[in-house]
Amino acid sequence: MRDHIRWNTTFNQQSLIVKVSAAVTIIMFIGGLINAVLSGITFQNKELRNVGCGIYLLASSVTSLLTISIFTVKFWFLALTHMTPTMDVSAVSGGCKSIEPLLKIFLYLDTWLNACVAIERAINVSKGVSFNKAKSRYIARWLLVILPVFVIGSLIHEPIKREAFEFETDANATLDKNGTSANTRDNYVYCIARYSPALQNYNTIVLFFHLLGPFAINLFSAFYIIFGVARQRAIAQPIRSYKAHVHEQFNEHKHLLISPLVLAILASPRLVIAVLSPCIDVSQNPWLYLSAYFISFIPSMVIFIIFVLPSSLYMNKFKDTIRSWKQRLCG
Repeated sequence: MRDHIRWNTTFNQQSLIVKVSAAVTIIMFIGGLINAVLSGITFQNKELRNVGCGIYLLASSVTSLLTISIFTVKFWFLALTHMTPTMDVSAVSGGCKSIEPLLKIFLYLDTWLNACVAIERAINVSKGVSFNKAKSRYIARWLLVILPVFVIGSLIHEPIKREAFEFETDANATLDKNGTSANTRDNYVYCIARYSPALQNYNTIVLFFHLLGPFAINLFSAFYIIFGVARQRAIAQPIRSYKAHVHEQFNEHKHLLISPLVLAILASPRLVIAVLSPCIDVSQNPWLYLSAYFISFIPSMVIFIIFVLPSSLYMNKFKDTIRSWKQRLCG
């Protein structure tokens, strides 16, 4: 987008693509904030946090808010540093080294937390009444420590390879208040990343691993729940066919299959960008690539829609919490 930002001008004088991007960013931030608040209200319930799923989803509501907040900061950092040629180099350097790595960390954490939810659901179905809730909570608490270390470790090179690059434009003749001609120079600062070919390949592998890995886990867990439970039911109830049990389980657990598919579809533009960007001039297709980039962050705005709305248990707890708050306010 930097090619479409007009230097040393106000926001009102910016191009249409910059204004539209700013509007979409603000809408996404508001949507992400609402999603985080509603999800937080739901999973602050102690009963839901008796198992790991509730703990993962409460953590996901926090990481999703941080993701969409840093995403908003990233946009305005880019816009302001390009609209203002007198930005302090140290300030740009600090933002350059921190914003994008933090955005990736919380985005990847979010996807892995969703994968943890899928794994626990599959284990719950497999274990049935013998599912150990205390062990589930213990594992969840440890994973909340291990996952950030794992994700940060895979991105440790990011701040090192990012830096602020300052350059000065050629002198331009201008007239001062007295009508005297004067030569002026403008200093501009870019945030750039210097990757070797090997490191660029590593970045692509990391991106695919952090996005495709959780998707594969989600999908496998959903199919395991549907077909695994159907097989168990077919053995316990041989009167009905295996196909009938599969159909019944699909109707009962279809939201477990729909959720990972929706999340994968929304995240896929980010993978497409990673693959095609080295081959295609992104500046020639700004609307296409910006749309794909924005879409890839929608999963951070729909935790409540994906996990809470389809679940009668979560929705009932959400409504109970709202009712209890209303009673307290009215009382």
